[in-house]
Amino acid sequence: MSQLREFDYVIIGAGSAGNVLAARLSEDSDASVLLLEAGGPDYRLDFRTQMPAALAYPLQGTRNNWAFETDPEPHMGGRRMECGRGKGLGGSSLINGMCYIRGNALDYDGWAKHPGLEDWDYLSCLPYFKKSERRDTGANDYHGGDGPIDVATPRTASNNPLYRTFIDAGVQAGYAETDDVNGYRQEGFGPMDRFVTPKGRRASTARGYLDAAKQRANVTIETHALTDVIEFDGKRATGVRYTRKGQPMRAHARREVLLCAGAIASPQILQRSGIGAVSLLDALDITPVHALPGVGENLQDHLEMYLQYECKEPISLYPALKWYNQPKIGAQWLFAGTGIGASNQFEACAFIRSNENEAWPNLQYHFLPIAISYNGKSAVQAHGFQAHVGSMRSESRGRVRLTSKDPSTAPSILFNYMATPKDWQEFRDGIRLTREIIRQPAFDDYRGREIAPGVAADSDAELDAFIQQKAETAYHPCGTCRMGEDAMAVTDGQGRVHGVENLRVVDASLFPLIPAGNLNAPTIMLAEKIADKIRGRTPLPRRDVPYYVA
Repeated sequence: MSQLREFDYVIIGAGSAGNVLAARLSEDSDASVLLLEAGGPDYRLDFRTQMPAALAYPLQGTRNNWAFETDPEPHMGGRRMECGRGKGLGGSSLINGMCYIRGNALDYDGWAKHPGLEDWDYLSCLPYFKKSERRDTGANDYHGGDGPIDVATPRTASNNPLYRTFIDAGVQAGYAETDDVNGYRQEGFGPMDRFVTPKGRRASTARGYLDAAKQRANVTIETHALTDVIEFDGKRATGVRYTRKGQPMRAHARREVLLCAGAIASPQILQRSGIGAVSLLDALDITPVHALPGVGENLQDHLEMYLQYECKEPISLYPALKWYNQPKIGAQWLFAGTGIGASNQFEACAFIRSNENEAWPNLQYHFLPIAISYNGKSAVQAHGFQAHVGSMRSESRGRVRLTSKDPSTAPSILFNYMATPKDWQEFRDGIRLTREIIRQPAFDDYRGREIAPGVAADSDAELDAFIQQKAETAYHPCGTCRMGEDAMAVTDGQGRVHGVENLRVVDASLFPLIPAGNLNAPTIMLAEKIADKIRGRTPLPRRDVPYYVA
């Protein structure tokens, strides 16, 4: 017999968006909140999730990672590719690379050109970026100093010299230097901010938002709670049916059900609940509640490649991989919150345009002073460095489809990577432009052999083969419940699901177009902005500050 309890709000998913909503909605003492998370707690003493330098560990295994795989990708040689998503309090902010990147101002101005999204322009979003942020260097026109989520800026004392070398080489290659890619000017080479606390710990939304919210009497947090379906009375969402540790449960929502399960799980839950394309629902014998053909469509991601080089000087992070060096690194991090362990090692980045026809950057770089894959596998056994480069606005679109009514069954995921000629051209350009940057005099003392792709790969066909075999996800899925007012939109500009009542989606699945950069900061901003809508609060006033347009 399932247990039924009542709350004002039932939030599905304790990820970056769900935790923001739980914290903000519970600031109103008359509103009760239930937060459901399919994964477990985020243990403070688990170095695998809390140590920034250990970022590869949570991606390995399934304790904190749903570890989805795509269907065979038709333009990637039929590869099944990783689609890691966070499982546990913090969601993907518990397992991501901790890069604090907001995207370009013109991304949001582009969103605002869609009917119904007029208040999603950059200057309307900026106050919510600021509201969420506690930046270690304090507040200014572009940054917040007292928000819930810690943001660390690179400090010269801890920097590896290769970070500065990468920025200098970019300038020598003719690009601009910017001191803040999240401020006035994104375009150029500069330092990368990070979701890291002053004590050198991962700044997940579980730390930044839930630590405050869970102290309140009007907040209930349940882990190991796997959502089955959203329940409806006609077209009105009334609650959630879920299992917790094998026990069937139900929760009634007096005001709203808030779906914050992410770009892969949110469309699945909608489809399982009877909202989606009728043909899919019929095929799975699901009674339709409302036909919305856009559910699960418009799937987007960032692909990236690792261009790797040997380093002639023994200054890379390669020794940190040796077991005999790791106890000292761990002790320094654990007891002092400093050293190699306190950084995700992504401390330099760049955003550039591959050609002058692009209005804002279409290539992003993460620079790393070691040669290794993102998930910690395939480390080069030598001193090295690498530049991750990938396209920001691929025209390819994929989809997420339910395969079973069983909530524990993985969905069918197809990103349809590299489906257009422009995708291939941008990735070829990315390789050639990166080689030009690494050839600059700044790297003369450090640049050794090109490991990948290797100098033998030079023609378009050879580069295409490398891309097809080696490009990997940047773990930035979004867009599958996009907001808007057209026939394929799933929600309006406040996340309210079209055609039904008392149901919103609030997560990266709302993005109509993927931003130029990492997605955690934009997701937190989006949830902050919609939280004010849910609470009926006057939106924060637009900021009247300049921003760079090429």
